[in-house]
Amino acid sequence: MKKNFLSVIAVGAIIIGSIAIVPFANAAANDSFVFNMVKSAGASACLSEHARGRVTLSDLVAVQNMHIEVFDLPPNTDFTIFVINTPTAPFVPAWYQGDLTTNAAGRGVADVTGIFSDETFILNPGIPAVPVELHHLGMWFADPAQAVNAGCAGTVTPFDGDHNAGIQVLNTANFPAAKGPLGRLQ
Repeated sequence: MKKNFLSVIAVGAIIIGSIAIVPFANAAANDSFVFNMVKSAGASACLSEHARGRVTLSDLVAVQNMHIEVFDLPPNTDFTIFVINTPTAPFVPAWYQGDLTTNAAGRGVADVTGIFSDETFILNPGIPAVPVELHHLGMWFADPAQAVNAGCAGTVTPFDGDHNAGIQVLNTANFPAAKGPLGRLQ
């Protein structure tokens, strides 16, 4: 009995010692925050009244992770995600981040790693080149045909790898145009 008790204590000490060696992955205050994406005006009439997105932006020191979750969107549908200058048209400049596909319940998840902070910008062409901040997020149907299948307009926009996407579905218009959520992380 004493031998078993000592074995349990030894294993416990090893586990506690291992935990002390590995740093916790908790971000410091203001290094991780959550914000919502709302339905785009052009898609409001054709989406569920509960359609929405939630984004968790976490600072990983040299880069950030953007975890995007969407709810109550059309099921089994492909979407494309862009970091954008303004949440509503004309959106540009814009920077492609990735794709997201919903499941049968209309839910989807995407994780993107990159620079998503107050330092995210694109140099606009011209003399001199002008930095343009990209502090908003937008999501489009990846294909206009999928937008039509969902009861939305079949308008073609250039937001996808083949430059043939549908309408914008979600965005960060719940933040002022000049103060998008990606600008909160410094």
